[in-house]
Amino acid sequence: MKIVFTGGGTGGHFYPIVAVAEAVHEVVRDKKLVEPELYYMAPEPYNNEVLYANSVTFLKIPAGKLRHYFSLRNVTDGFKTLWGIVLSLWRLYFLYPDVVFGAGGYASFPPLVAARILGIPVVIYATDAQPSRVNKWAGKFAVKIAISFPDAAKFFPAEKFAFTENPVRKHLMLPAREGAYEFLKLDPTIPVVWILGGSQGAVAINDAILAGLPKLLEEYQVVHQTGEANITEVAGRAKIALEGSAYANRYKPFGYLNELALRMTAGAAKVAVCRSGAGTIFELATWGIPAILVPIPEEISHDQTKNALSYARTGAASIIEQRNLTPGVLLAEINRILQHQETARTMSQAARSFARADAGKVIAEALLSIALSHEV
Repeated sequence: MKIVFTGGGTGGHFYPIVAVAEAVHEVVRDKKLVEPELYYMAPEPYNNEVLYANSVTFLKIPAGKLRHYFSLRNVTDGFKTLWGIVLSLWRLYFLYPDVVFGAGGYASFPPLVAARILGIPVVIYATDAQPSRVNKWAGKFAVKIAISFPDAAKFFPAEKFAFTENPVRKHLMLPAREGAYEFLKLDPTIPVVWILGGSQGAVAINDAILAGLPKLLEEYQVVHQTGEANITEVAGRAKIALEGSAYANRYKPFGYLNELALRMTAGAAKVAVCRSGAGTIFELATWGIPAILVPIPEEISHDQTKNALSYARTGAASIIEQRNLTPGVLLAEINRILQHQETARTMSQAARSFARADAGKVIAEALLSIALSHEV
């Protein structure tokens, strides 16, 4: 039994695939099935260690982006995509998996084209409230479709999709509350605000936080994931902004939070300020952390705005548009949540109600069912 995963080169596509791969191994053990061979086809492995830990073999496949604006790179990337389709056909023909699972993004296009040509069953996962162009196209021939947000339902045939929500890696589901304050050198008596910029950081959020940092630290502690590319600049600016401040030790900047630090921060944080990528939203929902979402502007990314609106309707989050993101507005919203216990409690409950712990298992069982029937 062979399963091929494919998806774009971001954590938002990669980590749900990892969560499903984890669940595949779990279901196989529970049902005493033969351990399947798992593969990941993409331009880059994204995280080799995580793939290796989950017994997933990486297969390099080139893929090009189709940009919404005029660029000569659309031409060169077009040839890259064509070569990716040819190489995907060759690899899939000789590998001949029982099912291909696509998590969306430009990187999934060549393997999905090849799977369709070869008649290999396809299952897709729509990460965002507004599915990518690749997923809208693949939804026409996929045998099953998993969606994260209810808003995505209108883009797919009703008989094909299931509302599974976003698969979260199993070891991230529970925040690490024991030792969190000691690990992060925080005071357990002061509320923690978590600024979560993702692996790349979010410059607009970083700027707003730094501009209002002295005032913010009068009431709160801040764990700030700046993005590895931004940590030196942000830490330097913070040091200048907090020179002479009695509360400078309440600010904890990190370029990147590894999985232990991520769980520790989740165990301490009372509110999170972040972008609205699907992965971030569902991790916060799993942890029950109220969120202040600052989506990437709609002219750049429709996905994040749609995700934010869909999640905010549950009551688990509020939204500040980037053009309105000022230190004063952000501090006022943090105060609205953290200085009113009922508001924070209601948002936390709404977040937990939105999360679904078995999302990865549901998708894994569907993949194994299709794979087993295809074997026959």
